Amino acid sequence: MTHPIEALLRERILVLDGAMGTMVQRFKLEEADYRGARFADHPHDLKGNNDLLVITKPEVIRSIHEQYLRAGADLVETDTFNATSISQADYHLEHLAYELNVAAAKVAREAVDAVATPDHPRFVAGAIGPLNKTLSLSPKVEDPGFRALTFDEAKDAYAEQVRGLLDGGVDCLLVETIFDTLNSKAAIVAIEEVFEARGVRLPILISVTITDRSGRTLSGQTVEAFWYSIEHAKPLTVGINCALGAAEMRPFLQALSDVASTYVSAYPNAGLPNAFGEYDQDAATMAALVKEFAEAGLVNLVGGCCGTTPDHVRAVAEAVKGITPRKLKPRSAFSRYSGLEPLVLTPDSGFQMVGERTNVTGSKRFMRLVKEGKLGEAVEVALDQVRGGANIVDVNMDEGLLDSEKCMAQFLDLLASEPEIARVPIMIDSSKWSVLEEGLKHVQGKAIVNSISLKEGEEDFRKKARIVRRYGAAAVVMAFDEEGQADTVERKVAICQRAYRILVEEEGWDGTDIIFDPNVFAVATGIAEHDGYGVAFIEATRQIKATCPGVKISGGISNLSFSFRGNDVVREAMHAAFLYRAIEAGLDMGIVNAGQIEVYEEVPKDLLERVEDVLFQRRPDATERLVTFAETVRGAGKKKEEELAWRDESVEKRLEHALVKGIVDFVDADTEEARVKYGRPLDVIEGPLMAGMQVVGDLFGAGKMFLPQVVKSARVMKKAVAYLEPFMEAEKQAALAAGTTAATQTGQGTVLMATVKGDVHDIGKNIVGVVLGCNGYRVIDLGVMVAADVILRRAREENVQAIGLSGLITPSLDEMVFVAKEMERQGFNLPLLIGGATTSRQHTAVKIAPAYHGPVVHVLDASRVVNVLSGLFDEKQHDAYVAKNVEEQEKMRRLFAMKQDRPMLPIETARENSAPTEWDRAEIAVPSELGRQVVTPSIGELREWIDWTMFFSAWELKGRFPQILEHPEVGPAARELFAEATTLLDRIEKEQLLTPRGVFGFWPANREGDDVVLFEDEARTKELARFPMLRQQAVKPGEQPYYSLADFVAPKGHADYVGAFAVTSGIGAEELAKKFEAAHDDYRAILVKALADRLAEAFAEYLHAHARKVWGYGEDEALSHEDLVRERYRGIRPAFGYPACPDHTEKRTLFALLDADAVGIELTEHCAMYPTASVSGLYFGHPESRYFAVGQLGRDQVVDYARRKGMSLKEAERWLAPNLGYDPDATAPTDAVAAAE
Repeated sequence: MTHPIEALLRERILVLDGAMGTMVQRFKLEEADYRGARFADHPHDLKGNNDLLVITKPEVIRSIHEQYLRAGADLVETDTFNATSISQADYHLEHLAYELNVAAAKVAREAVDAVATPDHPRFVAGAIGPLNKTLSLSPKVEDPGFRALTFDEAKDAYAEQVRGLLDGGVDCLLVETIFDTLNSKAAIVAIEEVFEARGVRLPILISVTITDRSGRTLSGQTVEAFWYSIEHAKPLTVGINCALGAAEMRPFLQALSDVASTYVSAYPNAGLPNAFGEYDQDAATMAALVKEFAEAGLVNLVGGCCGTTPDHVRAVAEAVKGITPRKLKPRSAFSRYSGLEPLVLTPDSGFQMVGERTNVTGSKRFMRLVKEGKLGEAVEVALDQVRGGANIVDVNMDEGLLDSEKCMAQFLDLLASEPEIARVPIMIDSSKWSVLEEGLKHVQGKAIVNSISLKEGEEDFRKKARIVRRYGAAAVVMAFDEEGQADTVERKVAICQRAYRILVEEEGWDGTDIIFDPNVFAVATGIAEHDGYGVAFIEATRQIKATCPGVKISGGISNLSFSFRGNDVVREAMHAAFLYRAIEAGLDMGIVNAGQIEVYEEVPKDLLERVEDVLFQRRPDATERLVTFAETVRGAGKKKEEELAWRDESVEKRLEHALVKGIVDFVDADTEEARVKYGRPLDVIEGPLMAGMQVVGDLFGAGKMFLPQVVKSARVMKKAVAYLEPFMEAEKQAALAAGTTAATQTGQGTVLMATVKGDVHDIGKNIVGVVLGCNGYRVIDLGVMVAADVILRRAREENVQAIGLSGLITPSLDEMVFVAKEMERQGFNLPLLIGGATTSRQHTAVKIAPAYHGPVVHVLDASRVVNVLSGLFDEKQHDAYVAKNVEEQEKMRRLFAMKQDRPMLPIETARENSAPTEWDRAEIAVPSELGRQVVTPSIGELREWIDWTMFFSAWELKGRFPQILEHPEVGPAARELFAEATTLLDRIEKEQLLTPRGVFGFWPANREGDDVVLFEDEARTKELARFPMLRQQAVKPGEQPYYSLADFVAPKGHADYVGAFAVTSGIGAEELAKKFEAAHDDYRAILVKALADRLAEAFAEYLHAHARKVWGYGEDEALSHEDLVRERYRGIRPAFGYPACPDHTEKRTLFALLDADAVGIELTEHCAMYPTASVSGLYFGHPESRYFAVGQLGRDQVVDYARRKGMSLKEAERWLAPNLGYDPDATAPTDAVAAAE
């Protein structure tokens, strides 16, 4: 049954009261007031114990409640913030805890009941404060493992408070001002135990405190990590209060609203305290800020905390009145864990490593340290695991001579004091239930219990599962039942399916909180029955994932190779091969030594063959062959290396190593050493630095380095040069003073590059610049939107040897032709390089090269540019290279001329053969909302929609994601790039460095000829916007239709609709990239722009999914990431400037319709979108709508199109130049054409 508070939350934004302490101060109470008659002789001071006033001055507290109720509060909090035995112990009144809570609840109840009406019900929230002691932090700096109280002590104190509040008659419980999540977990466990004992249940409201602008709690958790830690309590609301004012709270409230699947609350302080600890923010200012929360769709419950008064609450209540409350978000479909930071396993997360070395049975060093009581040193083992790549840390203290419960508790407390370790989730590992439960009392994040199973029967399994859930943990569930461990596929699958049914269907678990371990057993033991264990695990994994939605699969990988203990080479090869195949089948995580994972492709082929023969039962003598071969490869395996041996090399070798590996840590010191050794800074650049870059260039040219690595090499070079620049400037000044000339850098030559006028795209150009820099060229990058006169003037001033032009949008092609014509007019002889996504060899040959007598070369991508310049600059190669380029371009021009003769249908005939649709029987979807809507998703929401395949493609790493990460050649580079991209993306998300903004809408629409017309209203009487569309004309074989986008919109007489959108994730990208560039870090500058581009495309995909739901036909979609990438859904979102509608100028109509400028997206004069990372287009929902290329256009259609647009033919031909099926300069205008012009 729905609770009345929840029913109201669905309807409107509710209002909570304001500060109790602030109001108490207004009464100027003295010691005697606090004591009253009952405590007149109490031996300790009581002034300041506001909770005691419910007994000694109840009329004061009642008056405060009444004032807040009159101000419009829907809920008032009991005066019990410190009414626990632990907090009251400060006043030696711990024995009064229960009585205080009963009395406080009754006082509030009386005030509420006096004013509540059926039309305006009011409620009492039982306030449960955070305690004055913390379970996750030590109050002793010298003893990080010390705790001032235990979990059970906190739980018992909370339970006593809860009983008192319930007996006093509260309507809900509010666990608030949480600064330590473990404290709140103790409160949650206490609440659940009291509810269970009494057979009652009230709504739970939870509110966390973010202590400062770092966005973390006092105990170090992020907002998202906090939510995942307490999500299991299923609170009616979750929110933020105290510590911050509304303005400072805003970004963290947004983050919470983005992830919370329940109602969200916010009750900030009245600004930040002044120098005297007082709050100055007035009611109107605070209300305006809270109103913005409401208008942004962030909140369902608002109120005030420190410094707020009834005036503040009244203003807030009035401000949010009538604003639609935040809509509930669905529970995340991904597995979620947390330490200080969240770990969300999306389909793109890849294999998760669970560090195994903090296990007394798995690490001799760890065992020794624990037994010797050196737990502080044992923490270093965990740190090594995290630094080695562990995503989760497994802790196991199962050893016969240890007090396992005590060791587990002490060690987890120590880990909590190390943020680098505590940021990742903890896996509490034990075969003893008492150890597991003790561990749960020492972890504030969402931990993983390893493990529970059915081996003691269903009742025991259920009992333990309920306790795990009460503490908010996920669980590893072993394939183990009353008959023992499962060793066949059938048993593994059956046990896991049974456990899943019990947990999900009967106990209410979320499938994403279940991690099945189908048992990894040793193979190659000499026992025939064991030979199939590897295959059984992999096949069981596949079947379990298919039949148990949401679950993850884990395994103890080291068990597999137990037969070869002592031979680490063979063991690591077995683990690598097994993981490779198991991950393909669905293995999500494994307990491994994070620092000793061998790469599958690096396992010697002869060893790999024998290992896989054993694992996959490929031959009957597999075990014998591997045992024999193992004797020849005995060794210590892959050891953790500090990898600092190169620091003992000469300074030249050290610089070379740093350049090849992209290591910047020592570059200043090594560059200084080289400067001292070589005497002149320029000699360092042209000596060891250029020699190192030559190695980089050679490796890149040989395909042994890839673009991301080359860009990192350039970062090292830039930092080294930046270090030397002050010395070169000093040398220059000294030379001037002496009347001589300082030496200047020679290098390979100077190349000037620019993105042409009207275009803002520059990622590819920047990568080309880095590659050239790595190969000894001096690069002058003029940036974006550079006019022809600026390009040519700077080329003369800098005496460059080549000019490179870049562009993405179609109008840039015309601008490149113009630059070429200007180079010809001004008498240039330099090579002209052409590049960019829209450019092609054909366009360069047909349109640009004829305008300029010098060499004009199309550069396909960054990997080709060095060879191009080598051919142009090298005296021996130059003539032959240019001649070959001219010959190929002439061939392309002839081919193009032949294509111009391809037959075209007259446009009217093409229209008669349009895509057929029986509109009287067509399924036309009706949007639930019409008009324009602004959307502002978080980076966290968008990153789940990223198509990483295209990200790697931008870096010229070809291959589908995630398979590219395991590619034999590019895999290592792809993994490194992906890790650094996700790290930067984490930072962007956490610090909100990019701001996604978008707008979309639906409007009534109909087709008129080949125009799509949008109307202001359903009556379709007033035209709002008109989009002229183009149609295919090139003759097709058979009876194929000749498509136009207009075909997918119903003609008049049918009520159809069309959507439109514009999104950006590029706000902030340029500024962030410039910061990296200023630090000589081109690698991250390019990375920022590439990520912003991918986020913009992800935004478009995310918004299209939302639009399909608004349109009514996407409600039941259950699409995988692969389905989205392959567009396996109804409807399309064509963008202007792309093949189906190639005219960029239609963006002007689109942007006016959407008022895109209002969300920060603009058009340049050539209709490029700015910020660059932006996407826009139309939505078509017809079931048969599809993408296509308009292709070549006949003159008759272009003439008609110009007329429909009210544009001159010449201008239309300029914008449609790549699609013209005729030469506009060679065709004589007809009368109709002349009329159009």
